[in-house]
Amino acid sequence: MDIAQAIRERKSIRAFKPEPVPRGIIEQVLKLAVCAPSAINLQPCEFVVVAGEEKERLSRTLLKAYKEKQISCKPATVKPLPEVYRQRGIANNKAMEPYVAPTGLPFKQFTNEGSFSFYGAPVAILLCIDDCFSRAHLVDIGISLGYLLLSAHYHGLSTCPIGLIAAYQDEIKEALNIPENKRVVNGVALGYADRDNPVTGFKSAREDLDKLVRWV
Repeated sequence: MDIAQAIRERKSIRAFKPEPVPRGIIEQVLKLAVCAPSAINLQPCEFVVVAGEEKERLSRTLLKAYKEKQISCKPATVKPLPEVYRQRGIANNKAMEPYVAPTGLPFKQFTNEGSFSFYGAPVAILLCIDDCFSRAHLVDIGISLGYLLLSAHYHGLSTCPIGLIAAYQDEIKEALNIPENKRVVNGVALGYADRDNPVTGFKSAREDLDKLVRWV
């Protein structure tokens, strides 16, 4: 598989088999993920791998916190979302709804509770950064995340990045004994896709280049 193939084929999966992922394969995935570039090669991205009963316990903790706080999936913005982006989100959700319908769950319940259960994946990988770094270094975390997703696909695994869990980082840090000076930036559901579940058939669309690129 070449890099172009991995980029074209990879998609977020929201239904996983309970089959465990061998530690050796996870290590191979991470060996490629840590090849990601970072400013001055500081390599600020730290990975926390959670599997087995600890992952199930983390999911229960997050679901409980969600029921109390009700912080749900929505764009993280500092001012009102321009209409072009709002319409993209609406279009994406409408396209996904027919794939979610067979689960019998309301769309918002599926996406919110699914996020906190990592969509049933046997492994959750959390991406963290030391709080000594400014927000500028979150770019490094994003690059590492991209490498991680493509590396997993190359190794025959499926993923779904989950940003919502960062809103519950206090609960995560307490549950996993993550030091106070670390920030939980993102999470990734990792495992083998349940291809029998209709929701795995969904792949989000992308805009044409002329809507995203400006040539100077």
